[in-house]
Amino acid sequence: MANKLVIKVTAGADAPERCSQAFTVAGVALASGVDVSVWLTGESSWFALPGRAAEFELPHAAPLPDLIDAILAGGRLTLCTQCAARRGIAEKDLIEGVRIAGAQVFVQEIMTDGTQALVY
Repeated sequence: MANKLVIKVTAGADAPERCSQAFTVAGVALASGVDVSVWLTGESSWFALPGRAAEFELPHAAPLPDLIDAILAGGRLTLCTQCAARRGIAEKDLIEGVRIAGAQVFVQEIMTDGTQALVY
């Protein structure tokens, strides 16, 4: 079994079920003791900003702000460098604890032994 899980979230409010699944899997993995790293790309990039997760709604799904809080408390949350730049998002705009990093760091994370990567 992998002891680290890296999840790339490509969907946001444009594909709410896929987005919610990514964050739910991250939350369950954290609760199971797995080392979790979540990468925000594409439309999920907006969730790196304060208050944006609270606007997300999906019936019968865990509240996105709660899942993000859990990831920040027990794992890592990273915003893609290029995705941030395309949306005019700067480090000063982010929720505390979110970092901005690029593809090189993502590849380093997913290529380590014992790591499972998922893309939603």
